[in-house]
Amino acid sequence: MDQAAKKALKAEFKAKRRVALCASLPMPLAQLKALFSFLDRTDAPPCDHSLTQTRVFLNQQGLASELVVPWLNEHGGYCDCEVLANVHDEVGDLIGWHLDEEP
Repeated sequence: MDQAAKKALKAEFKAKRRVALCASLPMPLAQLKALFSFLDRTDAPPCDHSLTQTRVFLNQQGLASELVVPWLNEHGGYCDCEVLANVHDEVGDLIGWHLDEEP
């Protein structure tokens, strides 16, 4: 397989992964990005190794935690700091790597 074919296959794989990830999101991208910003705010309490602050945000936004939390867990977010680190790593390409960027 030549280099161009490998590059095309890789691009196709990434595109399919992106579509699948977008389809699996339990909330709009803008709200997911807002969750990351909420968790990363300067006055955020230290992570208590739970999803306390994530649940506060979900309640404030009227989002169903029973739908969102399993998705976050599936992507490595078992506590607030893991949501910010691991889940953001999974979706950074979708929302922008810097929280102040437009998606």
